[in-house]
Amino acid sequence: SLDYCVVKIPRWDLAKFNRVSTKIGSSMKSVGEVMAIGRNFEEAFQKALRMVDENVNGLDPYLKKVNENELREPTDKRMFVLAAALRQNYTVDKLYELTKIDRWFLRKFKNIIDYYKTLESINSGSITNDILKTAKKIGFSDKQIAVAIKSTELAVRKLREEFKITPFVKKIDTVAAEWPASTNYLYLTYNASSHDLDFPKEFIMVLGSGVYRIGSSVEFDWCAVGCLRELKKQGKKTIMVNYNPETVSTDYDMSDRLYFEEISFEVVMDIYNIEHPHGIILC
Repeated sequence: SLDYCVVKIPRWDLAKFNRVSTKIGSSMKSVGEVMAIGRNFEEAFQKALRMVDENVNGLDPYLKKVNENELREPTDKRMFVLAAALRQNYTVDKLYELTKIDRWFLRKFKNIIDYYKTLESINSGSITNDILKTAKKIGFSDKQIAVAIKSTELAVRKLREEFKITPFVKKIDTVAAEWPASTNYLYLTYNASSHDLDFPKEFIMVLGSGVYRIGSSVEFDWCAVGCLRELKKQGKKTIMVNYNPETVSTDYDMSDRLYFEEISFEVVMDIYNIEHPHGIILC
């Protein structure tokens, strides 16, 4: 079986329009999409939520209030209403009655919110190696942990480095190990104990423009593609960091290494510390 989980989430820009219905159905309202890869559903899902909106830290139970009508009828923010309901001790069965979302997914969301509550009960001085490691394994970002334990992102990062809790680079194996697969699709995970490849430190890292939204679309991806092509002409090896499956920059033959990862301080620094590239270019 495949050892990774992929989550795709559409991006809706409904807040930009007056009087628009936020209900989602069979008519297409999304303007873009993101793709996240992890070793379990919780990890991939929380990554994807952060990719869709840079102002979201993950499955945050404080972004929306509980509203049973919003649970019954899907809206673009329903997952945050679900998170709020789970925090208020709605059971999986009750949520299944309201949403008709498969219980498997509801149990996964409950795992995240239960752990969020655990983190909230701990102060920043008493967080242990095991607690921090488990949080990272189910997709919590440093910033998300910092909010829960009333600390700062940099303090959590420093603590994580002291505990030697760092992500590992894994390669997407498209054939479930039936025969060797040499792909350049990479992702970071905390649910591993070794890297899948070596790091010769000779690459140049290019950061993509992320999810398509109103005002930022394919023209910004073209900047990244132009940059990659020019570096290739000069004989330089390239690393692309982007998480938008619709783009040309995330095609398998555009770069030597492609990280399907968040473009955030935490993740870019993690990749930088692993790869030690010659330089970074922002596109």
